[in-house]
Amino acid sequence: MGGAGAGRMGARATKAAAAKAKATARKRAETRRLKRLLAREAVLWESGLEYIAGVDEAGCGPLAGPVVAAAVILPRGLAVRGVDDSKKLLPHVREALALEIRARALALGVGAASAAEVDRLNIYRARHLAMLRAVRRLRLEPERILVDGRPVPCLGERHEAIVDGDALVHSIACASIIAKTVRDRLMRKLALRYPLYGWEHNAGYATAEHKGAIERNGLTPHHRRSFIDVQLQLL
Repeated sequence: MGGAGAGRMGARATKAAAAKAKATARKRAETRRLKRLLAREAVLWESGLEYIAGVDEAGCGPLAGPVVAAAVILPRGLAVRGVDDSKKLLPHVREALALEIRARALALGVGAASAAEVDRLNIYRARHLAMLRAVRRLRLEPERILVDGRPVPCLGERHEAIVDGDALVHSIACASIIAKTVRDRLMRKLALRYPLYGWEHNAGYATAEHKGAIERNGLTPHHRRSFIDVQLQLL
């Protein structure tokens, strides 16, 4: 019995040591990943700039709802563990990270362009308008703005556009998380007023469920008629 007991204890100790080693390896890998994500901000901080805003949007593609943009300024050198392109994260992870980002940000702004503005301006200009509104709601003046995707002329010379920035730049990834969680929350609230379209889980995107609901029930004031003209050819 003594030998068997000692063997079990030894096996448990070996298993615990292996688990600890794996956890340490994961932590180190995450530290390396975050260092890569912070590479662009690190260069700017080293150049003497302090307030670097990451900007991204959510909701360019849906048939309904606004485009929502966020702008985030974080303290120098801060990396939030787990931050990544919002599209890669599970909803409950996004929500937890959004809370942490809000708690630790020096400044945070959210802006939106409505479905009516999308129809009036086109999605390209509405996206830019939402980003401009988000930046204007920052309580600190950003010295440099890092934006996901293509250039946004209305943000002026101090902005830098980075393709796939939400996957490559920490502050942009943080902005993508804020924009996505705010928009999803808004679509869930709208779903209470318009319960036939499934917005609480499709967020206004062109799912089969959503298309079928439009065919059966028509459009709401929050649908993008210009998108539906093209994508569904109903009007």
